[in-house]
Amino acid sequence: MSTSTMKWSGVFPAATTQFDEQLAVDLAATQQGFAKLLEDGVDGLVVIGTCGENNSLEPEEKRQIIAAAAEVKGSHPIIAGVSELTTERAIKFVQDAEALGADALMLLPAMVYVPTEDELIAHFKAVAAATSLPIMLYNNPTAYRVNVSLESLAKLVDVKNIVAIKESSADTRRYTDLYNAYGDRFHILAGLDDVALEGLTLGACAWISGLTSAFPQESVELVRAFKAGDMARALEIYRWFMPLLHLDAGHDLVQSIKLAEQIMGRGTERVRMPRLPLSGARRDEVTAMVEKAAATRPTQA
Repeated sequence: MSTSTMKWSGVFPAATTQFDEQLAVDLAATQQGFAKLLEDGVDGLVVIGTCGENNSLEPEEKRQIIAAAAEVKGSHPIIAGVSELTTERAIKFVQDAEALGADALMLLPAMVYVPTEDELIAHFKAVAAATSLPIMLYNNPTAYRVNVSLESLAKLVDVKNIVAIKESSADTRRYTDLYNAYGDRFHILAGLDDVALEGLTLGACAWISGLTSAFPQESVELVRAFKAGDMARALEIYRWFMPLLHLDAGHDLVQSIKLAEQIMGRGTERVRMPRLPLSGARRDEVTAMVEKAAATRPTQA
């Protein structure tokens, strides 16, 4: 999909990767989860991102998951996470992702090593030069200890296929600052669930959502209501959703989201180490939150 035809609009769940009892990738279950989300009305998928446990996957597993998503995507865009230790590995990965049917890329800084600004820019430029796919940069300074600053973006304006930013900072002032600095040069997507409606109000064109994997109908309806100008309906859903949306900002977001999927019959809570499934009081707390949300849903399938 070219930079001009990619539609950065609507709801894109940060889809999970499913594992079997031996913690091997359950490709059939993962693909089934992708297909069900698309059937429920989402506008595309982000695969092998944070919620897809990218950094817990082997290289070939990542490629198999992209291929599985491509088989069921239909006309919906698939955005593949790019989260590699080195620039060289990222270059090889984006070339393979493009060949396997990804429509766009979500590009992270190189993992583990915290770069200088010049190193960050060099990484982004080198990866972008290796593919024709449109690229969304992932700004998540809390999780990855790197801030894609306004000054950094100034050095990327001329890179034609870097076209979007997933904004996962909790600082909603960023939306206005980005717009004031760059106008519509970059599509801005809300990437932190519990400030998603704030982001949409401030100009985000789409929502990349963790909790959509458990409650897709409500997520779709929220954005649909907002775009239709029905703020009362959007707020009704958002306020109902908020206790769960806060989970997306927690250290254990992947385990929480997968537990929510399991409760809602949409997957299992299995995760790969070093993550462990939630246990004890935390598991009870999240279970109670999901069950309460399920019993009071403002929409029904």
